[in-house]
Parts: sequence; C-alpha cells; structure tokens
Amino acid sequence: MSSSRGLKVVVIGATGNVGTSVIDALSRESAIAEIIGVARRPSNWHPSHTRFLTADAAHDDMNEVVRGADVAVHLAWLFQPTHRSQDTWNNNVLGAIRVFEAAAEESVPAVVYASSVAAYSPGPSDEKVDERWPTHGWPGAAYPREKAYLERWLDTYETRHPSIRVVRMRPGFIFKRESATSQRRLFLGPLLPHRLVHPDRIPLVPFVDDLRVQVLHTEDAAAAYAAAVVNPVHGAFNLAAEPPVDGAFLAKAFGARGVRVAPFIVRSAVAVGWHLHVIPASPGLFETVLQIPLMDCSRARDELNWTPRHSPHETLREFLLGVHDGAGLPTPPLNPDTTANRVREFTTGVGQRA
Repeated sequence: MSSSRGLKVVVIGATGNVGTSVIDALSRESAIAEIIGVARRPSNWHPSHTRFLTADAAHDDMNEVVRGADVAVHLAWLFQPTHRSQDTWNNNVLGAIRVFEAAAEESVPAVVYASSVAAYSPGPSDEKVDERWPTHGWPGAAYPREKAYLERWLDTYETRHPSIRVVRMRPGFIFKRESATSQRRLFLGPLLPHRLVHPDRIPLVPFVDDLRVQVLHTEDAAAAYAAAVVNPVHGAFNLAAEPPVDGAFLAKAFGARGVRVAPFIVRSAVAVGWHLHVIPASPGLFETVLQIPLMDCSRARDELNWTPRHSPHETLREFLLGVHDGAGLPTPPLNPDTTANRVREFTTGVGQRA
C-alpha cells in the first residue's frame, strides 16, 4: 500500500499501444512512487521509474502481481486470433476477471479498467451519448461482446466490493505513431504496401454514408488514465477528441477526393478477405464500427480536468506517417515493420497470432 512517498501502481498490459503511453504518463506524476509494468512477454523497452514483471493474466498468479498496489490499471487485451474467439475470450474476459478478483482478495483500493466505445449499444445518429447509455455492445463481433460482458460483470463486482474505487475508461479509436505497425498488423494485415501510405499522397478516400468515428491520440488517453489513478474519481469516462471523423473530414484533411462506397460492398470485401485469411479484421468488426454511437466526453473534462491536446487531424496524420515509416517500439506488440516480421505474419497465419 501507499507509503509517505506516494502510490504504487501496477499496469497490466504495459507494452502495447495504450500501456506504453500510460507508463510514460504515470512516470510524470509526483503522487506516484512506484510503477510496476506487467506484460505476457519480456521486451527491450526500459522506461524510467518502472519495474517490469512477466505474467499472463489468463494463467499466472495475479494475486502476487497486484499485492501491495494502491491502484491496478488493467489494459491487457488480445485482438487476435480473430478466427478463434475462445482464445480471445480466455484472455480478455477471464483474464480480466482474474485480475479484478485478485485486486479484491489483496485489498487493492482502486481498479482502472480499459473499456471501450464498443461496449455501448447502438445509439442515435443525431446526438451524442453520455456514460449512462446502455453498454450491451453489438453481438456480431468478439470485441464488443467481450467489452459489454465485462461491463455487466463489473456492475456486480462493484456491488460485492463497494470499498474498491472502480473506474471504467471508454475511449474512441486510439492512435499514435508508435502503434502504426501494430495496428496495421492487427487490422489490415501484411499485404498493405506501407510505403504507399502517406498523408500527403492520398488521392481517394472511400467513405460509407453515416459512418462517423471518434479518434484520440494515445498520449491524450494516457493523460486521462493518469488523472483517474491519482484523483478520487469513480465510474465511467468517455474519451475522444473533437470533431468526429467521417469521409468528408478525411477528404478535406488530406486533400483527397471522397468516393462513396455502399456498406454491403465493404462488408463483402472484408468478409472475403477474412475468410481467405488475407486480412485479420473480421466482418463483424466493420459492423461494430457502423453501430457504435458518438460520445459526449464532458464528464472527463469536468471531473478529470482533461482536454485532448491533439486534434483528430494531427493524430491521424502522425499515425499514417508511422505506417509509412514502419514505426514502432521495442516491445512484442509494437515491433517496428521489417521484412522478417511481414513474413512471420504469413507463416503464423494472418489473424491467427496471439
């Protein structure tokens, strides 16, 4: 537990897109004395003020991992293997439950959990929803099903453990330069020629009517996590930057021509690519993007004193440059793009790696 020096914070899932930025944000907080980063695989990334443990939330003793912590931040999540949903369920749902139960058994005072906009039920097209909107997800894909299930599970957890401060972060789509190769690998696969992806050389932007999403720079998401760690807040927080992104926004931002595409064409193309193991993203994930609502983020602004520093245009430009450059970090989830890594994506099966 906390000493006169400050808080001890354990971050589970510390070497991915969000985890690396959360570690950096926590290291700048004077109220924090000790940071423990937890990941399934060791890495060559060594941030300051952080000690690392290797542990798998789905299998290892999480009581030992969270023992003595003031706050447990749970970020660990697998998007792949998309063709074996039982594997992602075991890690994402059962692994998270093991972390939460361990936190209760070890009397950890606070748990901060990475939920998502995908936990929300479909919403209105003409207005934004706040944190009171139902979180039943969208049943057609593993990701929203798993996020929604954990929302329901945490409802009962909070009833059973009223002394634990539970915070649920519900961000939009999170990007940074260093996550570009990882996200290309997770959602688009190895066939995308990264050298052709450049924000200044995009001639056409395909768009689907009524498809709008909210994006957020990972550093801004991490700042919200850090605020939730050091302040006595609880409950859910929507996180996104303004304005929402649609085809018209992208075309204007990158000087491209927008081309309208019917949803069934995209849906069919993704389905064929996924079933042929050419792309890792499932057709259900595209359906999820069509269903998710736009979020009202005023609660985070008011209670966390949080405002994103990066605009959606800045975030997406940085991300696309990262795809072009094969950017990453020396951690297993964020390894930079190399020919050997692309070959490994094929040999291990597109959409199959865990």
